[in-house]
Amino acid sequence: MANNIIQLTGRWELGACLGKGSYGEVFAATGEDGAPAAVKIVPKRPGASREMLLADLTALQPAIRNVVPVLDSGETENAYAIVMPLADESLRDQLVAVDGPLPLEQALAIMTDVATALADLDGRVVHRDLKPENVLLIDGRWCLTDFGISRYTEAVTATETHKESGTLQYAAPERWRSERATAATDVYALGVMAYELLTGDLPFPGPEASDFRHQHLVAEPPPLAGATPRLAALIEECLYKSPGARPVPANLLARLQKAADTTLTPGGAALASAYQRQAERVRGEEIAASRARDEQERRGELTDAARRSLERVSTALLETVTDLAPGALVQRRPEGWSVELHGARFGVSTPIPIGQDVRWDPWRPSFDIIAAATVSVVFPANAYGYAGRSHSLYYCDAQRQGAYSWFETAFMHNPILGGVIRGQEPFALHPADPLAGPEPVGKALANAMTEYQVAWPFTELVPGESDDFNDRWMGWFAAAADGQLSRPSMMPEYPTDGSWRRS
Repeated sequence: MANNIIQLTGRWELGACLGKGSYGEVFAATGEDGAPAAVKIVPKRPGASREMLLADLTALQPAIRNVVPVLDSGETENAYAIVMPLADESLRDQLVAVDGPLPLEQALAIMTDVATALADLDGRVVHRDLKPENVLLIDGRWCLTDFGISRYTEAVTATETHKESGTLQYAAPERWRSERATAATDVYALGVMAYELLTGDLPFPGPEASDFRHQHLVAEPPPLAGATPRLAALIEECLYKSPGARPVPANLLARLQKAADTTLTPGGAALASAYQRQAERVRGEEIAASRARDEQERRGELTDAARRSLERVSTALLETVTDLAPGALVQRRPEGWSVELHGARFGVSTPIPIGQDVRWDPWRPSFDIIAAATVSVVFPANAYGYAGRSHSLYYCDAQRQGAYSWFETAFMHNPILGGVIRGQEPFALHPADPLAGPEPVGKALANAMTEYQVAWPFTELVPGESDDFNDRWMGWFAAAADGQLSRPSMMPEYPTDGSWRRS
C-alpha cells in the first residue's frame, strides 16, 4: 500500500478505519468508479489465510445466501485484503440504537435472514463466532461476515484450530469444553442472539469469563417474553446444552418462517402445549446432565491439582527422612510409600479421589472433599494396646468456600458416648473406606454429638511451607523407632473448634 491506495484486481483508496474484526481492521474505501466499499486488511500471520479461503462464499455452488459478498480480493507483501460492499449498519448498531427489545416482526426477519445463511452453510462451513457485530445490513438483507475463525466442516484438523476463539456471550457449551464446533454451535449462537433481539438482554449475562462458562454450561435461561409460543419453544431448543438436541439449520429456518403465526385450533393449541411441556422436560434433563459433566470435569481438574500438590510435599518429606536415616527400609508402592526403622513404620498414602457420587447423606460435611490420603506412624502394639497414630489429609475447601488446599486433621471416639479405645489414637478416617464409607467422617464434622469427633484441628498443608508438619512426623517416627511413642495424654491435643466450616 502507498498513499492509502491498495491495488488488487481493482484500485481502492482507503479512508477512515471502521472497526476491527477477529484478525484485522476494516476501512472505508472508494473504488475507481467512485463507489463506496469496505476493505478488510488482514496482516499475514498464522491462521489469517482462513479469511482468504472464505473470501467469496457466494461463489460456492449451490449458492450461499445472506453472506457478505466479496467485490475484490488479493494480497500485498504483508497482508491479505478483502473488499466488500459498505454496510448500512451492523446488528449491534441497531441493538444499541434501540436499547431494548425489537418488534417481533423485525426480530423474526433478522433471525430468518441469519438462519437462511446457516442453512446454506450447513455441511460446508461453520462460522464459530456468530454475534451481532458480525451480522450486517446490506441491500435490505442481514448478512454474515467475519469468517476469520470459521472452518470448512470437512477440515477435521488444522495448524491453527482456534478452539478457544469466539465471543463469550455467544459461545456454545461445547466451545467451553474445547470440543469440535459444528453447525449446532452456530445455531446456539443464533439462539442467544434471538433471545437478545426479543428481550433486549442476554440469556446468560456473565459478567466475568468464569460466570459465562458456568451459565452456558449449566444455567437455565430466564423465561422468554415477547415471543409466540412457537418461537419461544424454538429459541429454547436452540439453547439446549447438548448440540445434538438443537434443531438443524434447515429445520430452524422452516420453523422460523411459521413462528409468527399465532392462529391455533383447539387441537393444535393442546398439541403445542404438550410439546412445550416436553421441551421443558428435555431442557431440565439437559441442564442436569450438563451440570453433572461440568462437576465431573471440575473435580477431575482439582483431583489432578491435589495429586501434584501432595506429591511435592510427600516427596520432599521422604527425601529428608532417607537423608537423615539412610539405613531405613524404604518401600514404594502404588498406594504410597513407607519407611521402616526398628519395627516402626512411617508413611504417606497416595491420594484417592472422592467422587461426586459418594453418598454422604445424611452426614454430608459443610465443605467439599476432593481427595483424601493418610499419614501414619505405626508399630506393633505395646503392653497397653497402643500401636501408633494416623492423621487424615483432605484436599478440600475446609476454611473458605472454593479455596482448595490440603488440610491435616485426625479423629477420636467421643468419650461422652462411651467411645472405644483403639490401637491408633488419634486415627484417620477415609471417606472412600470400602468398609466404613463416608459416614464416620460426616458424623465427626456434623453439628451434632455423635460417636466420632475431630481430634486434631484442620491445619493447612502448604507446599514449600511444611516444616512444622515434617518435623512433627519425623519426631513421632523417631519416638516410635525408640519405643517411646505413647498414647496422647489428652485429646483433642489442641483446640479444634472453628478450624473448619460448619453449615
